[in-house]
Order: sequence, then C-alpha cells, then structure tokens
Amino acid sequence: MELASRLDHEPDPWCTEGTAKRQWRTSVVGIRRGIRIERMTPRPLAEASPGDLAISRKGTFSVARVENPTTSETITLISMYSVWENRHRDAEGDKIFADASAHRLISDISSLVARERGHRIVAAGDLNCLYGYGEQGREYWKARYATIFARFAAIGLPFVGPQHPNGRQASPWPKELPGESRNVPTYYTAQQKMPERATRQLDFVFASPDLASRVDVRAMNEASEWGPSDHCRIEITIRDA
Repeated sequence: MELASRLDHEPDPWCTEGTAKRQWRTSVVGIRRGIRIERMTPRPLAEASPGDLAISRKGTFSVARVENPTTSETITLISMYSVWENRHRDAEGDKIFADASAHRLISDISSLVARERGHRIVAAGDLNCLYGYGEQGREYWKARYATIFARFAAIGLPFVGPQHPNGRQASPWPKELPGESRNVPTYYTAQQKMPERATRQLDFVFASPDLASRVDVRAMNEASEWGPSDHCRIEITIRDA
C-alpha cells in the first residue's frame, strides 16, 4: 500500500469482488510522468446506464485511455483477470474452472469495440486458461479454451503473445504440452515453488489489428527477471506508427 500511494492508479479498494481471499485487483498504473491517463469508471451490470462501461465482476477489469505525449496517439489499455470459479455442487467433473470468467471479460470488452477496425486497444492479463491444449492433454478442455481466443479474435482483438522466442520455454518439456507449441510459462504452482520449474502459460495479450504489427510482447520469465509474484512480468512495447 505504501507503493500504491506513490503511483497513479484507480481509487478502488485492492480486492476482487466475490471473496475476501482475493486481496488484489486489476489496474492500469501510471509510472512515467507526462503521460496523460483518462480512466473509464466501470459500473456493475445491474447499475449501468446506456453508454456506461458495464462490468461483470469488480476488480477483474480496468480500462484507461493513454496518450503518448510524443505522438499524441491515444490507445485504450485494458487490464483483466479471469477468476477461478467453483462448479455447481450437482455437476460432475473438475471442481474449478476459469473459462466462464474469461468469456465474461470478453463480453465486458465488447462494449468498447463497435466496429471491425479503426480501434486501438491492447488487453492483457491473467486468464487462468491454456492456449492450444487442455490440462493433461484433454481434448474437452482444449476445445473450451479455444473458444476464448476465437471470441477475442472475432470482436477484433487477436492474440499477439507472448510466444517463443519472446520468452523461454518450459524445460523439461511437459507431457501435456503439444510438441509444436510456442507457449512460454508465465506461472509456477505452489508445488513447483520456483520460476525454473514453471510449465504453464496463463497470461496473454490481445491487440487491435491496426496496432498488432507494432506491438512486441515478451515474457520476462527467466529466473533472474521473474519478479516477486508466482506470475512473471509481461513486457509490452508499442512502437510509434
């Protein structure tokens, strides 16, 4: 909180709606001086009026228009977080899942994209989902996760990384990961304990077609640059037009 008091961020409480255990939230934080940040105020779906930024769950979605002082170009930045949810008590199968939360995020983002091209948006965050495969190689979850990336592309935000060589790949190679995958691990479990043992990519970046060719994305997933979290940092560079 001491660090937060010195940064330019939203005034919301540092928690995600739904449980007291999630003492964190998404944020678009201003660090560099001279960059103009215009934040959008999200409102719960039940309270939103026409034209408001309606969101499904507080803490999972932060949006700001950021102006480059050198070029005067304005880009909309989205920080997002797909929450793990528990299955219904009568449902059989996996106890937790995150793809439903990811689809809610896409629905929330959809209000910011009203045409096929011409928008300038970069959306990034922890989706708690996998790209190109399912846990333990299961085809069922591979198909469910694929719909997330297809929906992002359909609304005008294709997946832009990180992918190898912009980040190291898992070593030894996980049995569940397809041999042709370019995924780079961005998260390590409590059992893995350290970045070197990380195997799964849970963090992804999406960008408007008009920006995609100028966006460079790199997973800072070497042990020496990982950072204090169980998720590594993702470096996103937007080159001037």
